[in-house]
Amino acid sequence: MRTAYCGTLNHTYIDQKVTLCGWVHRYRNLGSLIFIDMRDREGIVQVFFSPDYPQTFCVAGELRNEFCIQVIGNVCIRTEKNKNRSMPTGDIEVCATNLSIITRSESVPLDFSKNNNEDIRLKYRYLDLRRPEMANRLKARSRITSIVRQFMEKSGFLDIETPVLTKLTPEGARNYLVPSRCHIGKFYSLPQSPQLFKQLLMISGVDRYYQIAKCFRDEDLRSDRQPEFTQIDVETSFMSAQEVMALMESLVHTLWQKIKSVSLHNFPVMTFAESRRRYGSDKPDLRNPMELIDIADCIKKMEFLGFSKPLNNATDRITALRVPGGAGLTRKQIECYIKFCKNYGLNGISWIKIYHRSTGLSGISSPLIKHLNEEIIGKLLDRTTAIDGDIIFLAADLEDAVTNALGALRIKIGNELKINNNSAWEPLWIVDFPMFTVDEQGDLTPMHHPFTAPQLMSIDQLRKEPETAIANAYDMVINGHEVCGGSVRINEWIMQKTVFDLLGISQDEQNQKFGFLLEALKFGAPPHAGLAFGLDRLVMLLTDSDNIRDVIAFPKTTSAICPVTDAPYTVNPLLLMELGMKT
Repeated sequence: MRTAYCGTLNHTYIDQKVTLCGWVHRYRNLGSLIFIDMRDREGIVQVFFSPDYPQTFCVAGELRNEFCIQVIGNVCIRTEKNKNRSMPTGDIEVCATNLSIITRSESVPLDFSKNNNEDIRLKYRYLDLRRPEMANRLKARSRITSIVRQFMEKSGFLDIETPVLTKLTPEGARNYLVPSRCHIGKFYSLPQSPQLFKQLLMISGVDRYYQIAKCFRDEDLRSDRQPEFTQIDVETSFMSAQEVMALMESLVHTLWQKIKSVSLHNFPVMTFAESRRRYGSDKPDLRNPMELIDIADCIKKMEFLGFSKPLNNATDRITALRVPGGAGLTRKQIECYIKFCKNYGLNGISWIKIYHRSTGLSGISSPLIKHLNEEIIGKLLDRTTAIDGDIIFLAADLEDAVTNALGALRIKIGNELKINNNSAWEPLWIVDFPMFTVDEQGDLTPMHHPFTAPQLMSIDQLRKEPETAIANAYDMVINGHEVCGGSVRINEWIMQKTVFDLLGISQDEQNQKFGFLLEALKFGAPPHAGLAFGLDRLVMLLTDSDNIRDVIAFPKTTSAICPVTDAPYTVNPLLLMELGMKT
């Protein structure tokens, strides 16, 4: 039905006859001439209808936006004054000789010239995807997955599918359950990741596996989370953590070069502890130059209860955040930031504005002014490298409260005061995560998942001091987004059982949930390591979006609803009876 796409027409088509299929993007009837912008997935081209072709001109008078049409015509060069530099096809246009209206359209509920409400966009997603920016994101996603496949196959990886109906496994979120009709009272679980199957593939001798896999997590949603999402899942045998990181770093270099024509610098490596200490996060956005700076030793002579108590408490932290140019903040803005920090459990926070550093105390403004002296302020300004026009926020409280609150404040202020260098790309690796965290009940929980191997620690050491164990794990972070996470896996069944024991998983539960893995690890399991990229987040970054819903064809809302189909839905009770269930 077509010989060319609208968006691909250029000078090479001049004086050629083309057949186009697509939609009316914009319609303008000037009386003596009718113009339309015609759109397909590759872009937009201008088409005009002339009375020289009276039958076609007559049909063109019936056109309206979003009519699906076929146009046959000749490609012409536009006059110099009529060229449209804002369109890739703006130097040419098509003189229509024939027009067929394939289907007519009612008035659409979206305005393609405006930023529509996201609820409307998601409800009419099939119309929203006609917009050039949305079509371009889907095309970019397709190209990204193609590049990934080429890279992985060139690197010796096999694309292997793993089951979707499987067993419940702990991955940090709730599982979606699927009732079995053949086995009444039993359930399948949708996988949060193919973790256990890819480890079994390594035991099988596959050596290098990858899969662009659909995964499912029943968790609270946000702009970079969906209940169903896509991973680039990777597992290797006989490769160290450093070798896996280097190979996957090369993949990301390739993607950024081919999709954005950007050469990324080599990725720095930072420990979890350093990242938390300097940036208050384990996924720091390095485009933001601000850092958290410990100042306890600078104020040890300060007679102020809010700081003297934390000074003598080993579980507390006293920290400063210097905001360049922040002295211009109003009292109302500062109060908003203090209130923001309270959401993270931080109560002790104050500030110092620097107007004239060279004049000492007389050149600053602060609610703490009566507790400061020339020595203390000198040390603070030296430690924070503050200059005229800056503000320093000071916090003293429990270490986690200070770290989390100032880390979040750093991000908020960086965005609101435009301190971030948003044109830059700042990737890095985060390593040396704690293997376990301790929950409110005092129980151990895995920082990543329970299949991660500890670094340089024997089974006896792990049993004696599990809280000190460092995981052989690694996360890749780009501009504050965790785009992939992985680890070296446990390949000895005794070590794996020890980890299960430390997590309080009973023997019966180990056998029920992980018996097949423990048994498989007894048959010469190779050392293996892997990771998983969040494909949706990668595409989001590569298409300059800030919401993964923009790069998924039919996403769910933050309440896990599909507005197009209205899923989830209420099931007929007869169907539930077949499954041995009732509501």
